[in-house]
Amino acid sequence: MSLSFLVDESSGFKLYKFLLEKGFNTKFVGEIMSRAPDEEVLALADKENRILITNDKDFGELIFRLNKPSSGVILLRLNIDSPNKRQKYVEETIKILSNKLKSSFVVVTEGQIRVRKI
Repeated sequence: MSLSFLVDESSGFKLYKFLLEKGFNTKFVGEIMSRAPDEEVLALADKENRILITNDKDFGELIFRLNKPSSGVILLRLNIDSPNKRQKYVEETIKILSNKLKSSFVVVTEGQIRVRKI
């Protein structure tokens, strides 16, 4: 199964470039719909069957409280946040959970990966 991603502006261009270099089908919100509302970002990710990678916890509310459809989300909640750490933790998460990322809301911290089915 090939995974494709949509990297939110909050997670940054460097993470987008990193995933492209790793061979993943990846788009960056900043290039295709800069400053779009969260609902539009989530809708695009779902429409294109992409897993959204974000640092914005508002997506959890959209999915779980407002029941918006989603193909999957990786939410980065790093205490010490940097482009290099984002790359490291996203790459580890993809390796560990590759077949479980679709239709899951995954919260990644330095010490834990929590998976909740959508």
